[in-house]
Formats: sequence, structure tokens, C-alpha cells
Amino acid sequence: MDVHRHLGDVTEEDIRAAHQRDLDVQSDYGVRFLTFWFNQPDGQAFCLVEAPNKEAAIACHKHSHGLVPHDMIEVERPTVGLFMGDWEANIPDIARVDGPGSALDSGLRAIMFTDLEGSTAVSSREGDERAMQVIERHDEIVRNALADADGREVKHTGDGILACFNTVSRAVDCAVTIQQRFAAIDDHRPGGRVTIGISAGEPVDRDQDIYGAVVNLAARICGHAEPGQTLVSAAVKEMSIGKSIDFIDRGQIALKGFDDPVRLYQVGTIG
Repeated sequence: MDVHRHLGDVTEEDIRAAHQRDLDVQSDYGVRFLTFWFNQPDGQAFCLVEAPNKEAAIACHKHSHGLVPHDMIEVERPTVGLFMGDWEANIPDIARVDGPGSALDSGLRAIMFTDLEGSTAVSSREGDERAMQVIERHDEIVRNALADADGREVKHTGDGILACFNTVSRAVDCAVTIQQRFAAIDDHRPGGRVTIGISAGEPVDRDQDIYGAVVNLAARICGHAEPGQTLVSAAVKEMSIGKSIDFIDRGQIALKGFDDPVRLYQVGTIG
């Protein structure tokens, strides 16, 4: 996947035209441009390309339209599957555009799960009233942070919230805000901290809910996180290139429901 930043006043039509020029000459370089995303508000484009090496993809770009990428990220097949589902059976050679007035929705979402630490223990030790207070505090913090980051609450899960975002950076920013606000009020009792898991991909929207492997992955990641910790998938880290976010590699983890180990990263600081 390549990343083009600081595109200025480039329009959707410009990106479509550049993509078509890539398709016209890609066979000369032994590459295959699969799809791309255009984030209008941030002036960034991401191209997904199948190529023998980075140099071949860059050379094709340089010949076709001259927009040389700022970064090239090698993405493994399992990661691509989490982004695009069965992409090998149905490759969409179209622009994915996100922004005001866009003709097409990006399809790409950052999925975030929160889970409140020890809410069941609070209920059994301190009573239902205290447990409800803890949950209500969680809901207020998370919903306020979602509003600030343009996130959308999909549903309440009892001890947490499932939310989605149109951009990965806003999801990570939201998670950092949530953890900071919980840390500021942590009274060192059960229910004082929250775990957060974030993944990125193309979920299935149905009946005001979202489904799919990317949603399941976010839930599993959240379940693996420690109280006060935010963990994200490799896709989230890769889509955050160019952002001042510190990610700590936590290695590959076996998660229930996924055949291959998944590399996880802990969100550290934002510069």
C-alpha cells in the first residue's frame, strides 16, 4: 500500500484520472493496482497495489502521472483480507472517497470497542446502584469523546460501547482522550479503568448495526487489552502513517476465530 500526502486541492476527478493512467500502463511494470482511497479532508490518498517490489509500483506511478508516494508499506495477505474481505474474488477498481460532498463513501471504517473493567465485580461487591453509576460514568466519557472525534456509536454492549469512525486517526485520537479522562478520575477501585480495541477494514452495515471480520477483530483485540490500555491492529498502525502517534509493538497474538496470529500495537503518546 502506498501513501500520498499533502495533495492540496486535488479533486476526486483528478484521483480517478490518475488511477486510470496507472491501469493503462501497469502491465509494462508487472504490477496490478487494485483499488485506492481518497481522503478529501486530509488531502491523502492510499493505493493498494500487487507488485513484485516497491520500486516497480513507484516506477509505474512516476511514468503514468508523476505522483510518487511518500511512503510504501508492505502489507501481507491476511492484513489485506481484513481491509477488503474477499478482495481476490471481487477487486473493485474504483475510487473510495471520504469527505463532504463525496459521490462515494469510502467503505473503510475504524472499529472501536470499549470495555469497562470489573463492572460485574462492582455489582457483587458494592451493589447494583454503584455499578450503574460506574457504567453511566463510562458512557458519558465515551460518548463525549465520540462527539469530539466525529465517531458514531453503533450500540451499547452492556459493559462497553461499539463505535465506528470514517478515519483511523480520529478513532485513535478518541481512544487516547477516553483513556486520559479515565486516568484523571481513577479511584483505584473496580470500574475505574477501561480497555479499548481498534481495527480497520470494511464492515457490513445492516439494520443500524455492523458485522464482519473487522468487527470481530476489534472485539478480540479489546478483550486482550489490559485495563487502561488501548491495542490496535497492524492495519490501524499502517493507516496512521504521517500522524504523530507512538505505537508500541506487542508482537503477534493468537486470537480466537482467526487462523493466523495477529500483530498488535499499543497506543502510546500522541505528539
